[in-house]
Amino acid sequence: MTTSDDDSVITSYADAPSRTITTGDVTFAYRELGPKGGVPVVLFVHLAATLDNWDPRVVDAVARGHHVIAFDQRGVGASTGTAPTTVEAMADDAYAFLTALGLERIDVLSFSLGGFVAQVLVERHPDLIRRLILTGTGPRGGKGIAKVPAVTFYDTIRATLTRSDPKEFLFFNRNTEGKRAGRAFIERLGERTVDRDDPISVRAFVNQLKAITRWGLATPTDLSKITQPTLIANGDNDRMVPSVLSHDLQHRIPGSELIIYPDSGHGGVFQHHDEFARAAVEFLDR
Repeated sequence: MTTSDDDSVITSYADAPSRTITTGDVTFAYRELGPKGGVPVVLFVHLAATLDNWDPRVVDAVARGHHVIAFDQRGVGASTGTAPTTVEAMADDAYAFLTALGLERIDVLSFSLGGFVAQVLVERHPDLIRRLILTGTGPRGGKGIAKVPAVTFYDTIRATLTRSDPKEFLFFNRNTEGKRAGRAFIERLGERTVDRDDPISVRAFVNQLKAITRWGLATPTDLSKITQPTLIANGDNDRMVPSVLSHDLQHRIPGSELIIYPDSGHGGVFQHHDEFARAAVEFLDR
């Protein structure tokens, strides 16, 4: 196992240096910031995303009082190897990364595909996770999840025709407020101007779509086994992972809490980033 050496404390995600750690045949790219010493908050990101796709307003708010770690899955961004075609393999890779860092207890903040991975991770390694935040996501076998590739391709074409970022269509409503929020989100993602991550490859993107389809078509699992305190959040009009699945998660995970943000889509937690960040920090600090 090898790690890069830089122990400086960083308070802004835009300034967090990219680091690497090698375990087995994979070198994982990651960034960390915030004060160390407590239970770290590990970020699990969405389809086609790299380290550069986390909203700095959310990350910075959490990192004011928490050690935060973001990472690229195998074969994504600057991480080496081939991206898996199953969510379960992604969870195994995440566990390998966390083990390489020597982490024995973490909190999880996940979004979309990252929420799928987090569910498998807590199922397989329940003692690892203290608190769980699931946003814009749904359960294994959730109705509509298998349609994510079709929605993704459709909105990518629409974005291309208007010279927009696909996330403006995939994450946000196409009304006045949604368009404003989408543009603002993309601008925030561009605040980091140096040491940016590699974009996801076409092969990795296709493999992730295969994994999502398999997740959507798989047999549901017993989510009542999740005993960790869990916060679930989404917009009220999620076209990628239907909002009803957030309600389904809340009903099936004992004691879980649900926040639905109005007039927002898949990226509701980014459209309402101030409110979500406050809720996430309050949840983590209990």
